[in-house]
Amino acid sequence: MLTYDLKQSNLPFYMQIYQCIKKDIVEGKLQPHEKLPSKRSFARQQGLSTITIQNAYDQLISEGFVYTQPKRGYFVAPIPNIPHASPVSLDYHLVDPSPVYEIDLSGNGTMHFPMSNWAKLSRRIFSEQSDSILKRSESAGILTLRKAIASHLQSFRNMMVDPNQIIVGAGTEYLYGLLIQLLGRNQTVCLEDPAYPRLSQIYQKQDVSICYAGLDEQGLSMEQLQKTKANIVHISPNHQFPTGIRMPTPRRYEILAWANQQSHRYIIEDDYDSEFRRHGKPLPTLFSMDESNRVIYMNTFSQSLSPTIRISYMVLPLSLAKRYYQELSFYACTVSNFEQYTLAAFLNEGYFEKHINRMRLYYGRLRKQIMATIKQSSLPVTIIENESGLHFLLQLKTHLSDAQIIKRMHAASIQIHALSSYYRHPQDRHTFLVNYSQLTPEKMQKVCDVFRYIISENNS
Repeated sequence: MLTYDLKQSNLPFYMQIYQCIKKDIVEGKLQPHEKLPSKRSFARQQGLSTITIQNAYDQLISEGFVYTQPKRGYFVAPIPNIPHASPVSLDYHLVDPSPVYEIDLSGNGTMHFPMSNWAKLSRRIFSEQSDSILKRSESAGILTLRKAIASHLQSFRNMMVDPNQIIVGAGTEYLYGLLIQLLGRNQTVCLEDPAYPRLSQIYQKQDVSICYAGLDEQGLSMEQLQKTKANIVHISPNHQFPTGIRMPTPRRYEILAWANQQSHRYIIEDDYDSEFRRHGKPLPTLFSMDESNRVIYMNTFSQSLSPTIRISYMVLPLSLAKRYYQELSFYACTVSNFEQYTLAAFLNEGYFEKHINRMRLYYGRLRKQIMATIKQSSLPVTIIENESGLHFLLQLKTHLSDAQIIKRMHAASIQIHALSSYYRHPQDRHTFLVNYSQLTPEKMQKVCDVFRYIISENNS
């Protein structure tokens, strides 16, 4: 039975166990394929919790020092040509340029895809609509799905939409490409700063000029927007990414007034991550407040169902919808008929509403558990919350740079993004995004332990 003399230090116990076992493997004290003690017996021997031993074993597995066999346990992995003199530390370099992290705090989408209901509907669609799924879809998407989306928007977002205003596509990137062709490339688009980096990449690759306006406590700064030469503004007023700011009603009317100041100005409203609100009903969309046909509404099912469900849609103002059918209807819809009919049934028969309600309850409970774990850890951080979505911000009290912290987190097999990386001109803000959709309290405890070790190591 392995027994280690653990010391009281700033280094978490699981990291001490990990280092001790790794050292024994490197020095040959533990031989290849030698069986390690079970988590329960090892924890009892050391006077620790099984979660602590699990975290240590998980770290060793992620680095290739240990492997598992179903129903047999944990074994020492054969490691050829080990440099015996190499120091063991948290700050090792990454060998794999595209590593798979044990904990990913930057993840997207939900963990609980409603597989059984989706499979049941899929089998029915195959059986009952075999002829329809083989026919060419309308350019904007099958009418059945567009009607279902229109009904969903009326029920959940109080939006009165004609199904012919809805354009369905495989992912928002594809729809942005259509939108650029529809509006013309001789436009200047204003993006939020900070914002999702892929937006600027999409517009720049389409030869569209872009500019930026910063944020204040109410969202996009009107003062900065007015100083730009933009005639299109791309915003996420209901849940700004990555800050989580929710734009209040007065600022929304200011944005709409800006669009009405000149002809051919438009607002692209990205309703990102608005389904998972923590309290009350969401504010009305800009689209539903707009009386001048200046707002283009964008949304996707990738966040609420699964990132692999590549079905997004945009709702065009009537004038742009008419132009779409005149100029771009030669394009084929990029989503298969089978997926469209399945999603339409999922919406029409109430499965989507039930799924969202279940996920709101689940993520509400999980969020409370994650917050409690952080607070109980006594980590020197400030939690910056928001009213919706599946992420929040952690602001660390440290003198380390964002890059230094990320490097050390990666060394501990934790993927994390700094808020500073989303700004046009990044600068250290010591603030990091925590997407908790795939977290557990145990994993969050490990994140807190590593954060504390990094901070204390720098202060020592």
